[in-house]
Parts: sequence; structure tokens; C-alpha cells
Amino acid sequence: MTAIRQEDVIQSVADALQYISYYHPKDYITNLAAAYEREESRAAKDAMAQILINSRMCAEGHRPICQDTGIVTVFCKIGMGVRWEAKLSLTEMINEGVRRAYLDPENKLRASIVADPAGKRINTKDNTPAVIHMELIPGDELEITVAAKGGGSENKSKFIMMNPNDNLVDWVLATVPLMGAGWCPPGMLGIGIGGTAEKAMVMAKEALMDPIDIQELRVRGARSGLEELRLELYEKVNALGIGAQGLGGLTTVLDVKIKDFPTHAASKPVAMIPNCAATRHAHFVLDGSGPAEMHVPKLSDWPIISWSAGATARRVNLATVTAAEIATWKPGETLLLNGAMLTGRDAAHKRIQEILSRGEALPSGVDFKGRFIYYVGPVDPVRDEVVGPAGPTTATRMDKFTEMMLAQTGLLGMIGKAERGPVAIEAIKKHRAVYLMAVGGAAYLVSKAIRKSRVIAFEDLGMEAIYEFEVEDMPVTVAVDSNGESVHKTGPAEWQQRIGKIPVKTVS
Repeated sequence: MTAIRQEDVIQSVADALQYISYYHPKDYITNLAAAYEREESRAAKDAMAQILINSRMCAEGHRPICQDTGIVTVFCKIGMGVRWEAKLSLTEMINEGVRRAYLDPENKLRASIVADPAGKRINTKDNTPAVIHMELIPGDELEITVAAKGGGSENKSKFIMMNPNDNLVDWVLATVPLMGAGWCPPGMLGIGIGGTAEKAMVMAKEALMDPIDIQELRVRGARSGLEELRLELYEKVNALGIGAQGLGGLTTVLDVKIKDFPTHAASKPVAMIPNCAATRHAHFVLDGSGPAEMHVPKLSDWPIISWSAGATARRVNLATVTAAEIATWKPGETLLLNGAMLTGRDAAHKRIQEILSRGEALPSGVDFKGRFIYYVGPVDPVRDEVVGPAGPTTATRMDKFTEMMLAQTGLLGMIGKAERGPVAIEAIKKHRAVYLMAVGGAAYLVSKAIRKSRVIAFEDLGMEAIYEFEVEDMPVTVAVDSNGESVHKTGPAEWQQRIGKIPVKTVS
């Protein structure tokens, strides 16, 4: 009978979470690099280049791939012959491992978890608790899979209770475009079919833990109905032309993974969960011999890719930029930002709204007039860093605040990740403002453009405080121009037409 020690569980979970914060799975890098080589869209290819360069930098520097270091999900398969040498429950051991990982002073990870989710939403400060799934199985070992799932991709999870004869492919093809690009494609789609509503969702999440093997499957051919479905969805989802970061291109998904389970004769539960460009998961087994050893990958596993903004990139001085100048910026144009910008996310926007609604002045130093706001919640710095990884968060969450910010604060423009919705686009057009897009999944790379950082308001909000960043040649793309034209509409439409493989049906 195997004896599993408490400290081995705690340290193994902590080590695994640190490991996945800065090492992409090798299968993801291999398949993304191959997609990069195949890509014909310049914008999508540039985005993939930045993701690959960022990944190598993180592997070398042991810093997070993405500033959103995720909500921790753990799958445990517990051998029925296991004996425990522990005073804590398994749930408590796992959460202590999470706490140890996220507070590691050498690579502190961002605490993103809030308690009282329907009320005060107070940050737990150490990213606990994890979401844990347990299963008893024959044997005398403990198998654990840990994953760190970012909010941008988790928020795009979808579920439908279909009728037994409804077409699943039609639903997926109608639903994926509605997910926008906030899940940071290219990534994976996990699909769960059957069981009950909650079983389908868990299967979809667990499917994302499987290795990427769609190219091997394409070569050997399908051997089951589920493999046929995977191949069909892989081809047709990519034919939507959404592309990397939603900019339009050949590759939207690197794989589609599916798990199924018997269900009620009257039911067809279907769950779909995307995994983003910061795919993070690891599997290990404890057999009583000590903590798990994580295999350190070779840097040769990463491709050597160089990227530059190009000779046509326009340098922008944020201290002197005017409304007349931004009116000349074209959708899809690359800019290099220089100077000072303010930051702000959901909680900061909500607090600004409350202050303005009371007729009060914003805190000292918070002056948006003629300035840009960057939607970001950075990781705390370590060693000699000015700021930790600081990639953009999903901009659509700020859509409902856009009219207020543009009308009442004098804000000139916004920087974030992925597309803007119709409400925000209408406000941008009305106020002749602009929305710029930075690449999601390249947080460490982006942080190297930040030369100074300081908190200027709402320090109690932690990573959601308002910072002032001084940036040098921070690369962004004009995503919505002052006329309201969005590259997230024009790009995918162009590439879907170029690919030209499928008619897309609308499913209610």
C-alpha cells in the first residue's frame, strides 16, 4: 500500500503551477510554430510571432506567459489503495500548494481570485481556492493534472441543451464567431457531449488537458465517430477565418478535443470551452517516493523567430498626440507608443463611474483628458523589473463604460485585447476616439516596453488599481479607427471569403 505524504502533494502542486506559468506544453509550441509557417495573413502571422517570442522569453526568464495567471483547476485520480501520511485533507493540501506557488517571491504570480462573487468581490490575495475534481480509481497512486485557466478564455465557455436530433456542428459554427477573440486564438476547443449539464462542462474542461494531435489524426484518418467529428470541426472552425487574435487568418484552432458520456434519451447536453494562447497544464503521478519531478524542456524546442513592427510602423508621442492625429490612423496599422498612459480594468471603471455619478472629482493624478487608458492588471515585479508581465485584458468587459469615459473624462483612446462590441464602437465613432489592440498571450514581451510604473489611485484594488506606465515603442494595432471601422469585423470576413470552404448557417 502506497503512503502519500502531505508535503509531497503540496510541493508537487506548487512546482507544477510554477512550471506551467512559464513553460508552454511542447505540443502547443510545435503546432503553433507549424501554424505560423503556414499562415498567409500578415496580421495573424505577426500576432503568432509575438506569442512564440514571448513564450521563449518566459521559458528563459521563468516569468509568466500571461499576466492572467489563471484560476487553478485540478483533476485528481486517487488510487483506492493509497494510504495518507497527512493531517490536512486533499483539498487543503492542494490549496496550500496553490498558495505556495502564487506567493513564490522568485516568480510571484498574479492573485486573481475574488470571494463573495455576487457581492463585494474581495481578492483572496493568494489565488485560492482551486476548483478541484476528484475520482477514485483502482491502484495505489495519486494522479494529478493541474491547469491555470485565464478569465479571457474561461468567460467564453458555452453550454446548450440540444434536442437529440439537433446538429452539433451547426451550433459550433454559429457559436464560435460569437465568442469573439477574447479567448486569444489560436488555441483549442474542448467539447463535452452527454451526461448532464455539469458533466458536459467538466468533460469539456478535461478534454483541454489532452495533447494536441490533430495533424497526426489528419494523416492516419478517423477510426471512430468522435474522431470524424473532431476532423470536421477542426476544418470548419478554421474556415471561419477568425485567425490569430481575431485579426483574420488560416488558423483559429490548433485542435478540437471531444469527450462524451451516455445521456438521457431526451437530452443532448453540449459544452464548449476554449483554451487560449497561454495554454497551461501539467500532469504528474505520486507513488510515495517523493514529490513529482517536472521535466525541464530544452530551449531548442522553441523556434527562433524574429519580429519587428516594420518600416511602416508609426511612432506616436503620447504626450503630444491629438484628436486630429488619431483621425489619420488606419485600421490594421501598426503603431509604436511612447510616453505615459494610465491603466484601468473592471473594478477601476466601476469606481470611476460611482465617483462621477456623485459629482465628485477623480483622485489626484487621475486625469484622462487627451490620454490613453490601457486595460491591464499586471503581475507584481520581481528582482529588477519595473513591472511584471503586463499583457492586455479583454476589452469588451469595458464596453459599458466606454461612453462615460469618452464623454466625461476627455479620454482620447483605449488599448486592450480583442474586439469591441457595437455599444463601444458607436461611442468611439461618436467621439472620434480610437481603440488599439495589443497581442494577448505576449505579456512578458509587452512588459519589456514599460520603462516606469507607479500606482496612482485605488491601491486597495491590487492588480486592478490605476497605474501610470511610461512606455517605449510599445507595439499596438489600430483595431477600431475614429470612423468606427473594426479590423475584427473586416479581417475575419475577408479571410472566410478567401478560404471559401463552408456556408455558415445561423442557429438560434
